[in-house]
Amino acid sequence: MAREHTSVRHRAGVLATATAAALALTGTASASTQPSLSDRSPVAAGSLRQAAPVEPAGFLTPGGPLRPGTAEPGGPLTPAGPGDPVGPLSPVGPVEPIGSLMPAGSPAFASGRAKAPKGHDVSSHQKRVNWTAARANGARFVYIKATESTNYRNPYFSGQYTGARNAGLLRGAYHFALPDRSSGAKQAAYFVRHGGGWRADGWTLPPALDIEYNPYNTSRKCYGLGKARMVGWIRSFSDEIKRETGRRPVIYTTTQWWKLCTGNSRAFSQSHPLWIARHGTSRPGALPGGWRYWTFWQYDTRGALPGDQNLFNGSLSRLRIFARGR
Repeated sequence: MAREHTSVRHRAGVLATATAAALALTGTASASTQPSLSDRSPVAAGSLRQAAPVEPAGFLTPGGPLRPGTAEPGGPLTPAGPGDPVGPLSPVGPVEPIGSLMPAGSPAFASGRAKAPKGHDVSSHQKRVNWTAARANGARFVYIKATESTNYRNPYFSGQYTGARNAGLLRGAYHFALPDRSSGAKQAAYFVRHGGGWRADGWTLPPALDIEYNPYNTSRKCYGLGKARMVGWIRSFSDEIKRETGRRPVIYTTTQWWKLCTGNSRAFSQSHPLWIARHGTSRPGALPGGWRYWTFWQYDTRGALPGDQNLFNGSLSRLRIFARGR
């Protein structure tokens, strides 16, 4: 998502350039607040996001029945830390309602996208954001990087999080996953302790998990975990977030990474909102892992708003409903 200092990825939220972009976030020493690799500009991190040929995907308008006719849209295993489940997946129940699907390809595509609430994602790379100006430029929501692994905290998080709310933006926090460092449950607990909480106030978006290409070792795109173990790691993270906050996390990823590193697992599509990253195209393209529609789309790494550029798949009123967890 958002990059922090140098050039590794422009992560105001998450990853990539128009046709190939790099994502990532990094942590350093214990509770480090040094710039995270995954927070820097794209190109240096090595987490390439390829803009594959455009493939149709749905456009979601939360809160109602399905409405046709409108549109828009490894290497060998290495231990991921104690407590990382590798056995059968635990049930998660039905997906949280986030709206109705609008098929892509109709003449309404352009108007649907134009009306979708705009947002962005930021990290320490953006430092002290002018939130009043961001809102004046169209921002209605933002995701802010809080943590990475279990040893990095965004030193600007508190000011960014409070500033966004004071300017009238819905805001949420995201965690950059490093599955080879520790278990999903441990990273989720660290995230919640340092900004990843949630409450049903209509202003707080659910916690988000940024899971993507490894910015620290391009030869280990999947962090050395096999597909089943990666699915187990994500499940461990999700279960801990659910236990501590009452919400399942939003999952931020790319279609290519999800296919490569989880085997295109469908284990999360019925219970986790999707934040899809795909840049330089008019639509988010084919979605991974059984998801029928996206909730957020990161469509560019630069634009009118600080950090990465995003859309919500629905109206502003539906975004508030989604934030409240209804």
